[in-house]
Amino acid sequence: MPWPSIRPATCGLDPETIKSRVDARMRRQAAVLDRSPTLHLWVILDQAVFRRSVGEAAVMVEQIDHLCTMAERPNVDVQVLPASIGAHAAGSGGHFVVLGRDDESNPMASMSVVYLELHRKGIYLDAPADVADYKLMFEYLRRDAADSAHSITLMRQARQEHTR
Repeated sequence: MPWPSIRPATCGLDPETIKSRVDARMRRQAAVLDRSPTLHLWVILDQAVFRRSVGEAAVMVEQIDHLCTMAERPNVDVQVLPASIGAHAAGSGGHFVVLGRDDESNPMASMSVVYLELHRKGIYLDAPADVADYKLMFEYLRRDAADSAHSITLMRQARQEHTR
């Protein structure tokens, strides 16, 4: 998948830095999602991300196609948070990633951390109260998001909007 043509002035980074970061993310994605034992990735995307063009229409179409393909994998769940729900649990909090595992049979083996990606660096939150807050926020988002099948429909509709 090609990396989008982003105007460097928009984010303050030169094109080579952007390309390097995108390439690194793509390599990480392949390493994580294709390894054995497989990890489960659960993604919730705000419907607005499909309307904000990053690059040309062809890039958006390719990105949406990739998401639809990934959503068909058994270890990947993609849900879309419809615009019609209005304000939602992550409203002002931006994007976040909960990393870790829950082990009900051995709670001492459970671990979680929240990763927040900022412009110049990332922050990891590992305080139990912080992790619990983000897990609860994720549960609210899961509840409010469209189910997997309807989410694919919403993504395909967005794809069509970029091909007009």
